[in-house]
Amino acid sequence: MTETTTDIAVSAEGLPDWLRPIAEAARTVRAEQLSRFLPPAEGGRESAVLVLFGHGPDGPDVLLLQRATTLRKHAGQPAFPGGAIDPEDAGPVDAALREAREEVGLDPSCVQAFGTLPSLYIPVSDFVVTPVLGWWREACPVAPVDAAEVARVIRVPIADLADPANRARLRHPTGFLGPAFLVEGMVVWGFTAGLLDRTIALSGFERPWDQSREVELSEAEWRLARRGTDGAALPTESAPEPLDP
Repeated sequence: MTETTTDIAVSAEGLPDWLRPIAEAARTVRAEQLSRFLPPAEGGRESAVLVLFGHGPDGPDVLLLQRATTLRKHAGQPAFPGGAIDPEDAGPVDAALREAREEVGLDPSCVQAFGTLPSLYIPVSDFVVTPVLGWWREACPVAPVDAAEVARVIRVPIADLADPANRARLRHPTGFLGPAFLVEGMVVWGFTAGLLDRTIALSGFERPWDQSREVELSEAEWRLARRGTDGAALPTESAPEPLDP
């Protein structure tokens, strides 16, 4: 199946077998199955993130970056490559690939976009985010393009994300609980963790884990996370706890 719009063509042909459940889920999943915060009827700044799957030395993996601690907003946070859709972008797929090129040097020709998930909303920043699903079809190097923006780039094995020992819920100072992953020396939380949580569940990779386990960010990590928010609370800045499918 290939879809062609004004955006870059999206095709699920030729995917490895382990990715097919994700591609199938993308065709039918509803926004309310991914998050309790849905885009408003009007307004919101359109943006896109690239959820890029590959097959690395340790098996199937997903690409994450960690933002520099010197940034004014989202400092030090793990994230998917992505950002606002610019007027010159053809659509969310084009924007996600452009942002990945600008942030981690990813050559778009190495990537096969195979689907998009429903757009989600981040109320505090007023972003309407479209997750773009990509298959790292050909090997190509990635690394921080600008150290002032991206501290490091990591290919995280899906087996590590699904490992019950690496899963928890992060408690925000407000008392809010959201999904978290403890991988590669990072606490992955917020929007990124919420999307990973649902992707793993919908794809069949999920393993039973202790959902009563809670973790907290350090005081230093919270200070970085709150930078540029004028003291605003952050539970919805990086995604609420997703709903069950």
